[in-house]
Amino acid sequence: MSTQTESSRKRHVICMASDFFYPNTGGVEEHIYNLSQCLMKRGHKVVVITHTYGQRVGVRYLTGGLKVYHIPLLVMYAQCALPTMVCNMALIRYILIRECIEIVHGHSAFSVLGHEVSIIGKLMGLKTVFTDHSLFGFADTSAVLTNKYLQMCLCECDHCICVSHTGKENTVLRAHVKAYKVSVIPNAVDAYNFTPDPSQRDPNLITIVIVSRLVYRKGVDLMAAVIAEMSPKYPKVRFIIGGDGPKMWLLQEVREKMGLQDSVTLLGSLKHSEVRDVLVKGDIFLNTSLTEAYCMAIVEAAACGLKVVSTKVGGIPEVLPESMIYLTEPTVGSLIEGIKSAMKDISEGKILCPYKCNSMVRSMYNWTDVTKRTEQVYNKISQNKNNPIGYQLKSYLRSGVWPFLLLISLMYLWLKLIEKIYKRKHIDIARNLQL
Repeated sequence: MSTQTESSRKRHVICMASDFFYPNTGGVEEHIYNLSQCLMKRGHKVVVITHTYGQRVGVRYLTGGLKVYHIPLLVMYAQCALPTMVCNMALIRYILIRECIEIVHGHSAFSVLGHEVSIIGKLMGLKTVFTDHSLFGFADTSAVLTNKYLQMCLCECDHCICVSHTGKENTVLRAHVKAYKVSVIPNAVDAYNFTPDPSQRDPNLITIVIVSRLVYRKGVDLMAAVIAEMSPKYPKVRFIIGGDGPKMWLLQEVREKMGLQDSVTLLGSLKHSEVRDVLVKGDIFLNTSLTEAYCMAIVEAAACGLKVVSTKVGGIPEVLPESMIYLTEPTVGSLIEGIKSAMKDISEGKILCPYKCNSMVRSMYNWTDVTKRTEQVYNKISQNKNNPIGYQLKSYLRSGVWPFLLLISLMYLWLKLIEKIYKRKHIDIARNLQL
């Protein structure tokens, strides 16, 4: 018993690696930030490696002394860095040694930087963890390439974390990861930052709020069709839409063509601190996602006491109890029926107390619980033995991509050369910032 207690209190030095981090906004960014803050409160050391954002280059410190390395990489598409694998190895190795990193924790299958840092860390003998925040298909070209890339990158990963059971099944199938190496740890929401305020609602109107990145997989086409069909029929319905993205033009076009300037408000990009102030103005929250591992937006909306209408895709049915959500098929007709059901319940007074909703969300999803469960993963993998390079190469060979095996071999040799040129003993160890 005493051994377990001692193990659970082991201090870890963790590097969170991802292309997606503040000042960019999104679920992955928020997850990394909140998890890092809670880990530091529990005595662990955490640093973040991400790429540059505008003028934000070099080392930055965030709340609680969270150290962030913005390394100068060429950003190619959707905030993802150019995959080079070899070019950034010297700098990444320097950071990992300087910060005395023991565990590399990569986030998001889309993040090239997250995978690069994890592979370099594994070649250096560090432990690696990967958190998958998304679901992917198996049929289209993009999904096939992404799945094969993920399979190659996770060959030697010590453990994977998925945010839902559906996400776990998806990751096991598409990345060929053994099921026992995958844990399910959901996202969380700080319910204290999403407290209800019913006084902000307009009692004479039904306000439907949408907060989402305006991209195809978030179902913007469905969103536009629902607005176009409902607005002329229900003059007391108002839509407030927060978020930006390449599909913004579609909503603007619907609003202009149908003259819906009074009933559709487009707020554009929102800071995370502004989301709660938008949510509390609504009666219903609408989510039209076509694929979703775990939708943090619907949890935030539920915490604010809104009725949630959402498509029944991916891991969404696992997130909220039936009393807090109306699940629909990803079709225009089904979404409209879900909204009508929510409107009917509101008019008949069949609603949960907003403050009770907040309390329920607080008990279901909190960062303290997520952090403790992640800590258990760290404790488990810290006992793993590192595989020799020959065994690692065999693992990469199982992916069936011979050129990738050659790349890993080149990375290993390049790492040895760097060790000769920039010896470990000559790298200054960073001081731990005590706040």
